[in-house]
Amino acid sequence: MGLIYEIEVLPINNVQIVMTLTAPGCPAAQSLPIEVDQKIRLIEGVNDVHVAVTWDPRWDKSMMSEVAQLELGML
Repeated sequence: MGLIYEIEVLPINNVQIVMTLTAPGCPAAQSLPIEVDQKIRLIEGVNDVHVAVTWDPRWDKSMMSEVAQLELGML
């Protein structure tokens, strides 16, 4: 969906992720960053995870792949 802007793997396998949400009032605003953190921690060898939410640049549907847009009925 184009919500992940950056993934950086630092020394000793620490992972930093910069992501956004579709809107500040998104119903998943509280749960999605936590879920991303938890899923990355399940990857073997990952030491620590930091997920940061940003609003710049602002998300829009053009950040989604055509496959994702089609799957969600946006095409």
